[in-house]
Amino acid sequence: MKRIFFVDDSGPPLGHMLLALGGYLGGFDGNFLWNRIGAEYGMNVPVWSLRLLPALAGALCVPLAYQILVELQFSHCAALGAALLILLVLSYLKFYNLQRHRSFSGSWWFWLLLTGVACSCAVGVKYMGLFTYMLLLATAGLHFWHMIGDQHLSNVSLVCHFLARGLALIIIPVAMYLSFFYVHLALLYRSGPHDQIMTSAFQASLEGGLARITQGQPLEVAYGSQITLRNVLGKPMQCWLHSHTNTYPIRYENGRGSSHQQQVTCYPFKDVNNWWIVKDPGMQQLVVSNPPRPVRHGHIVQLVHGITTRYLNTHDVAAPLSPHSQEVSCYIDYNISMPAQNLWRVEIVNRESDTDVWKTILSEVRFVHVNTSAVLKLSGASLPEWGYRQLEVVGEKLSKGYHQSMVWNVEEHRYGKSQEQKEREVELHSPTQMDISKNLSFMAKFTELQWKILTLKNEDTEHKYSSSALDWITMDTNIAYWLHPTSGAQIHLLGNVVTWASANVAALVYVFLSLWYLIRRRRKIYDIPKDVWQLWVSAGGICGGGWAVNYLPFFLMEKTLFLYHYLPALTFQILLIPIVLQHLGDHLCRSLLLKSMFSALIVAWFSSVYLVYRTFSPVTYGEPSLSAAELKDLRWKDSWNILLQKQ
Repeated sequence: MKRIFFVDDSGPPLGHMLLALGGYLGGFDGNFLWNRIGAEYGMNVPVWSLRLLPALAGALCVPLAYQILVELQFSHCAALGAALLILLVLSYLKFYNLQRHRSFSGSWWFWLLLTGVACSCAVGVKYMGLFTYMLLLATAGLHFWHMIGDQHLSNVSLVCHFLARGLALIIIPVAMYLSFFYVHLALLYRSGPHDQIMTSAFQASLEGGLARITQGQPLEVAYGSQITLRNVLGKPMQCWLHSHTNTYPIRYENGRGSSHQQQVTCYPFKDVNNWWIVKDPGMQQLVVSNPPRPVRHGHIVQLVHGITTRYLNTHDVAAPLSPHSQEVSCYIDYNISMPAQNLWRVEIVNRESDTDVWKTILSEVRFVHVNTSAVLKLSGASLPEWGYRQLEVVGEKLSKGYHQSMVWNVEEHRYGKSQEQKEREVELHSPTQMDISKNLSFMAKFTELQWKILTLKNEDTEHKYSSSALDWITMDTNIAYWLHPTSGAQIHLLGNVVTWASANVAALVYVFLSLWYLIRRRRKIYDIPKDVWQLWVSAGGICGGGWAVNYLPFFLMEKTLFLYHYLPALTFQILLIPIVLQHLGDHLCRSLLLKSMFSALIVAWFSSVYLVYRTFSPVTYGEPSLSAAELKDLRWKDSWNILLQKQ
């Protein structure tokens, strides 16, 4: 609403944009802090319009789940038992059934293209949709493999089918996915609190913030330039190469000695002590000549601290917290046998995509020490009190490989004009005057933002309602979303116990029957017709495979997990219930008595599902409010966190 840039590690921006669209249509002005689950909404928050699209999508799950079972060639009765949906599975199944009779017709193209659109939307809302997208691509690939063996199709027809699927299932989803980010970045053009984790080039492309500071800076770094150097890694926090008058202790707490030189650190705040001057080792002047002499890849420079005028230095002395790396300091001449070693070679890491001139913001550079071949690196360790808890900077040997902690970029830059130190200190506090544009391309922004979303880790590794993937199978966890401050009414994410358990049983029955059929078919015993077997395998491949690809990857993820992460997998598993029930009724209950008993059991099962739904509806919908005793009765498992207010 306020066009302020943000980064969300939960996934791509489409879901946020859809919610924002609902807020925009409802006249929401964006003045509400979404910082606490269950917080009371202000009068300016149009809850109805914000919830419209999610509620509509949830309501469509029921009829679309029905259609999934119909397209899988199951009965209408079985379709009525399906309660949830994955839209992209539906659209592809419809297309697959049409292609057997009306290939390349209007409806054929409609369902194929809808599949691609649904794929991009699924991934564009949450990365969990990628799992189902991969399942769909595998299913489409398997279907095409069977088409190759069809002798009735010509080579030209096969090529057309292949190109059509490639266009609809790969090119269109990728193009739409990129368009989501394009709209996202076009709308959010203002600087915000999250842009600090982005690179300097990205920040400078946003309105306000760093762009306000860097506007008018010279583009090319020259000898005599006054610069601040930001570490590209940005972890554990963004910081700038920094020095101050304090020196390293003569001896550390562990008894090791230091050079007692001036400290060099990485400081996470803007400060005048972050400024450095790029000096030509063959000249004494600290100002930019006319015309400026730009620094290029491979040039040797000296970095002079702007306030103390001491040179950046490293030598064969162990760093304070990283004893296997070299100490980095600003050199102080104590008239002892420790000569200055202050020559650094500039290596532009991303020079292949740009010229070899060192550029403000755009160039990512390494500083390689000429004498020892050590690279200037942020270790990330926090120094003790004598270092003001600032981050340690070390010299790391090149042989240990490349890492972003070794890369720096110029963030603030001006051409130095004052040779006298007092005048230079005044100059360091002054804004720059020269105009230059540093706009990033969309693909550069997209690549950086995509990488940040994928690698950003939430600092809150534990949460009151977080859970493990194993807890989801038996529904040993819940999430409390809202509690009324006086009446005790509350809303929880808490599944239907009967449905949850039935989905697990259906999955086990499917696996057992599939193994049984496979073993007997190996012995040339065919309990069910070939077409029924193929239907059984295809339905299980989609529903069982959908459950597996949406559930098993969470065991490999290092992120905070919640019960709602299981819902896509549960959707596929619930769709398996009516499939198994119809199969049991049609092929295993052969006598009229068994069929009647089975039908009665299904009615009893549906009744129990409805009874549990009615029992827990007060904590699902938040009304009516229940007494403390009634809430205690709903705590069927000790692990459930039903909220009880103190009297």
